[in-house]
Amino acid sequence: MTMYDYVGPKDIADAVAKVAPGFPVLSSAGLMQWLADDQQQADINGQVIATFIVDENGTLCIADRCSEHVACAGGRPVQSAGEMTFQVDKDQARVHAVTNQSTGYCPEPGSWPRVANAIRKAGLVAPAGFHVNFLFRKCTDCHALNVIKEGVFVCAMCDADLPADWNLA
Repeated sequence: MTMYDYVGPKDIADAVAKVAPGFPVLSSAGLMQWLADDQQQADINGQVIATFIVDENGTLCIADRCSEHVACAGGRPVQSAGEMTFQVDKDQARVHAVTNQSTGYCPEPGSWPRVANAIRKAGLVAPAGFHVNFLFRKCTDCHALNVIKEGVFVCAMCDADLPADWNLA
């Protein structure tokens, strides 16, 4: 099983080292409790977006969207990370959409099955896949982190060609 180590800036990891890790979602009732306890407010469409990680044990953990993935993970490696959108009704919430958008861990789209398993383990229904798939590559020339857009594997900083395969280990 692929695990993703934190590859983001060290100063961010250091700054959040003492922040409590994300909330483990073990049931739909637990998710509702987190929404209430964390005072999450649904937007005009009734949605709440959260930072998420899937920890080493396959547990879905969430935190406020403004938090760092490395904080949510307690600095540990993850099976996946990104953002999760919940559709919140009066007495229930469901997973509406999920992305692998995490520039701290840069998980590949192939991490989806582990996310789906964690969602199901929490007693929720998983969507068919990531709503948006992000690809990340590190430039071998200037070392900049790149998000691949429209299938163009060229560094946004120095115009060097980027590797076709994930290279952030």
